[in-house]
Amino acid sequence: MSDKPQSQSQSREQAPTPEELREKTEATRERLGQTVEALAGKADVKAQVQHKTTEAKVQVQQKAAQVREKAAQAAKVAQDRLPDPVAEKAAQAKEQITQSAATVASTFREKTPEAVTEKASQVTRAARRRRGPLVAVAALVLLVLVKKRRDRGHR
Repeated sequence: MSDKPQSQSQSREQAPTPEELREKTEATRERLGQTVEALAGKADVKAQVQHKTTEAKVQVQQKAAQVREKAAQAAKVAQDRLPDPVAEKAAQAKEQITQSAATVASTFREKTPEAVTEKASQVTRAARRRRGPLVAVAALVLLVLVKKRRDRGHR
């Protein structure tokens, strides 16, 4: 008889209280909710693609900035190494080309249909918005040409 009351009291102490059961249930629900969110995130292909696209855009912008910086440095180096007579001739040629281009442009404007003029205007605006990369490419081409010319002189 004395064994029965002890075993009953021990089983009561080991059995969880309703409050403990509620806490365990809430903890389990929380973990389950987190697991469902993680699985939903992995299953959301559109969100993953958007995230990867954003990362790729950032990387491309960073690389483009690096390329622009290197091109600017290369242009500066090329300009610093350019002999004065060559720089003067380049300036004169630029002036002649500018004047010729203005004359041709004036004649062209007079004889060009309006639809073609509008399309050319759109292209010009697009080029002006992307002036940095165009200048960088031009500087790089100039640097390559100067290097080739110097290499021919050393042969």
